[in-house]
Amino acid sequence: MEKRLTNSAMLFSVGFVFMLVCAVGAFFYGVQIGMDKVEAGYEAKRQEEAAATKTDGSPYQQQDLVSFYHTVFSPYREFQNEWLIAMDKLSQGQSGDFGDVMSNLSKLALRNSEEASSYDMGKSARLGDAQVAYIRSLKLFAKVADAGADKAKKLTADKLQAAIKEDKNYLGAVKETLDAQAHYYAAMQLWAATIDPDIPGELSVPKVLGLKNWSSMPLTVKNGIVVQYLKEYNVLKPFYPQDLTARVDDFIASGQAAKMKLQTASAVIDLLLNTDAVRSGDFLGSLNRFYQSELMPQLPFFLPADQ
Repeated sequence: MEKRLTNSAMLFSVGFVFMLVCAVGAFFYGVQIGMDKVEAGYEAKRQEEAAATKTDGSPYQQQDLVSFYHTVFSPYREFQNEWLIAMDKLSQGQSGDFGDVMSNLSKLALRNSEEASSYDMGKSARLGDAQVAYIRSLKLFAKVADAGADKAKKLTADKLQAAIKEDKNYLGAVKETLDAQAHYYAAMQLWAATIDPDIPGELSVPKVLGLKNWSSMPLTVKNGIVVQYLKEYNVLKPFYPQDLTARVDDFIASGQAAKMKLQTASAVIDLLLNTDAVRSGDFLGSLNRFYQSELMPQLPFFLPADQ
């Protein structure tokens, strides 16, 4: 009797120990699986963030936008201003010394393209793309200016102007400029999205954008839409995109859009561009009226001259 009890006790003890070992093993196995899943999750997230940093340069910093302004945008803009002044004189028939003017513009374009290359903006994809496009534009303008200097000896002012506008290098230079501008303003929108989660980082231009929807959009989004319209027009203009944005907002606020029964932002933009109704400085003239509370990077062309 006692022997049977002893054997039963031993079997019970062995069974208990076996179950305990299995339970402990299952516990640690479960813990290991859980840890593996967590580590895999963190690794996937790390790789995703690394890929995003590589492709988007995100998050965009205001300092990146400021650095781009001074090292890339300003050299390009200096050339563009001189180019447009020369083209304006040519349109007025002032072509007496135009060969020298074109030669100087070619030198300026090449010099400023080197300056725009002095700082690597490649860590931010949009800014890197904008930098490359501005440099390409300047180099193409240099070729146009060289050809213009030679043609100035043979052609009248009106024929020279027509020849420049038909030059494939000129058309390419304008396209590169508008592409660069679109990338730069897209980078501003990406920056704004890191500050305000209600601002989309990317937004394609709607086929139909009603004036009510336009008016509800933040400034950086409106500017992003405007640069896309300017690309479609493929014309070099002296004003900034925000100047056109301000004119659209003023056109709506003043009741002119309603009076003319214009119902979409594209219709207003078409009218303003076709009537040459936008000027440099329109944005700063409307700054206090429309944009005091708007989020915008601290770039010189968004600030009054006294700041």
